[in-house]
Amino acid sequence: MKKFQVGIVGTGYAAQRRAEAFLKDGRAEVKAIAGQHQAAREQFAAKYHLEAIARWEDLVQRDDLDLVIVCTINRLHGTIARAALESGKHVVVEYPLALDPAEAAALIQLAKEKQLLLHVEHIELLGGLHQTVRRILPQLGTLTYGHYFTLAPKAKTLPHWTYNHADYGFPFVAALSRVSRLVDLFGPVTTVTGSANFVPADLSGYYQNCLCTAQLTFETGAIAHLTYGKGSLIPAGDRRLSLYGEKGTLEFIGNQGTLTLGETQTPLDAGSRRGVFLQDTVAVLDYLSEGKPLYIQPETSLYALHIATQIQQTAMAVDMES
Repeated sequence: MKKFQVGIVGTGYAAQRRAEAFLKDGRAEVKAIAGQHQAAREQFAAKYHLEAIARWEDLVQRDDLDLVIVCTINRLHGTIARAALESGKHVVVEYPLALDPAEAAALIQLAKEKQLLLHVEHIELLGGLHQTVRRILPQLGTLTYGHYFTLAPKAKTLPHWTYNHADYGFPFVAALSRVSRLVDLFGPVTTVTGSANFVPADLSGYYQNCLCTAQLTFETGAIAHLTYGKGSLIPAGDRRLSLYGEKGTLEFIGNQGTLTLGETQTPLDAGSRRGVFLQDTVAVLDYLSEGKPLYIQPETSLYALHIATQIQQTAMAVDMES
């Protein structure tokens, strides 16, 4: 079978994991890499023996490509995905599909009209933590409450796009996996509230610290709280997921968890996230070559994007009132 010919837009961590995944699978061949910064672009191309292209616009127009992987700044996801679809390419894009739900919905419709794959990666659903939680979930009974808490100290030197309002987007939109995970566990959402605090950086358009919170109420009546923060005012990282059900509780701190049912406590180890990009890539190639269903549909990601955008709107309203 002819190998799928692939082009990648981006040179960061996700782009590297994608290149390595395609090398391991063997059903596809990465031909070219597009990146804004010359040094990173050429280093990436040399490492994986690819053609380096300065402009993503030139990459998506190439006739010798079947599939375009989009893993660059969030602000450009929708624009690049549209250009690739319009030029007849299948598209895999890191979440979010776009910063605007209306743009994301239009892209999903375009892919259907063109009969092309549009896959929005959600590797959080493939990782050991989520799979362990899904396996344990029935033991908790009906879920009543959850709290998902993520704090990260600043790891980037400014200016960096992940601390730029326009390039990164609202944190719960950019870090869409937080909302996606809770929706997958609790189901449809009825109401949301949110708040956000940003500490400006000296550079215009950038911030040095953010702290965002949200409350989600679900159709089942359950409530969950989301907390996400990163930046210079956070001294140490912290990641926790707590779920409360009518029969027990489940709490993870990092990848180590405890299931409590009555007086019985069971330790759990969710393992690492290693290999999730490969799992996602294999799923894409299984779909393209054999028609196997993917683990997530773009409409599911779009729903999470709608919820994240509602959080953003309520947070902005609170900020304006104050």
